[in-house]
Amino acid sequence: MSGEPSARDDIDPFSLPLESPLATAAGEISERSGFLVRYDHRGERGVGEATPLPGWTESLDECETGLERALDAGAGGAHSAGLLEFDADEIPAARHGFATALLDADARADGIPLYRWFDDSRTVRSVPVNATVGDGDPETTVEHANEAVEDGFDCLKCKVGARSVDEDIERVRAVREAVGDRVTLRLDANGGWSRAEAERAIERVEPLDVAYVEQPVAADDLAGLADLRGNGVDIAVDEGLVEHSMAEVFAADAADVAILKPMVLGGPGNAQTLALRARDRGIEPVVTTTVDAVVARTAAVHVAAAIPDVAPCGLATAEMLATDLADDPAPVSDGRIAVPQDSGLGVEIAEGRR
Repeated sequence: MSGEPSARDDIDPFSLPLESPLATAAGEISERSGFLVRYDHRGERGVGEATPLPGWTESLDECETGLERALDAGAGGAHSAGLLEFDADEIPAARHGFATALLDADARADGIPLYRWFDDSRTVRSVPVNATVGDGDPETTVEHANEAVEDGFDCLKCKVGARSVDEDIERVRAVREAVGDRVTLRLDANGGWSRAEAERAIERVEPLDVAYVEQPVAADDLAGLADLRGNGVDIAVDEGLVEHSMAEVFAADAADVAILKPMVLGGPGNAQTLALRARDRGIEPVVTTTVDAVVARTAAVHVAAAIPDVAPCGLATAEMLATDLADDPAPVSDGRIAVPQDSGLGVEIAEGRR
C-alpha cells in the first residue's frame, strides 16, 4: 500500500529507506512509511505527516483509515469535526498528520512561522540538539563520541541496556574520559534494565556526571522510575508515555525529564501543551522525533522552539534517512538545529508530490 498512488489528493503515501536498520520495540525496520496529508484552511493548503512507528503508534493501515475518516469529516473547512474523529491514544500518528496540516495552514494564513503561532513573544533562530551514540564496544563508542564533539555537539546521548551493566559502565567511563567534563552525557536504556540492574547502573554512573538516564526500566513500570529518582542522576520517561498518560506520570512522581515525541502524542499542539505542563511540574521537556520525514521532523523543531530555554533535543535525525520528501529547512550545525522563519512549517514539497 505505502508508496502506491492514492485516489485522493489529500493523502499521499510514501516509503523512505533508512541509512541503516533501526531497532524498535516491534523489531528491526529498514524504512519509514507513512502519508503526506494536505488540508485546506483559511485560504491556505497546509501539509502534515503521519508516519506510524511499530510498537509506538497505530499500524499503517489503521493510520490511513483514521486519516480518511477525519479528512472526510473535516471537508469544507469543518476542521473541528475532523479533529473529533481522532483518539490520540488510539491513532496518534494519524492525528499528528491532520493536526500538523491544520497548524501549517493556520500559521501560513497568519504569516508567521509555526513556533510563533504557539508563542509569538520571541524570535528563535535555532535550538540545541544532542547527538546519539549507538551501542558498540568501548573503542567504537569513543570514536563516535569524539566525532560528534568534533562536529560541534556538546550533548551526547549514549545507548545502553543491550549489554551487561559492567560493559555499559566501561563504555560510559571511556566516553567521559575521552570528551572531558564540558560535554553533557545522557544515557538511553530503552527499558532494557531490570530494577536491580538500573539501581546498580545509576549508582555507578553518578560519579561520571551523567545528566539523566532515559527509560531505565520497562515502559509499564512507573513505580520503578519513581523509585530510581533522587540518586544523583535524573530519570527520564520515554516509552512510558506510550503505556501511561502524562497525568499518570505526574501522579506517580515518576520523572525528572519527559521525552516528548509529537508523532506519538497526537501532534505538535499536544506535544507543546504537555511540554509546558511538564515544565510547570518541574519536569524538563525534551522534544524528539520517531525518525520522521522532513515534514514531521520540522514540526518537532517548531515545538522545541516554542519552549523557552529548551534543553538539547533529539531532533538531529535527518541523516538516519537515506532519502527524504523535500529539502531540509532545518539543518544542524555546531550542535544546533535551525528554526525555519518562513510562514507555517517552512517546508516546501517538490513538484511531483501533488
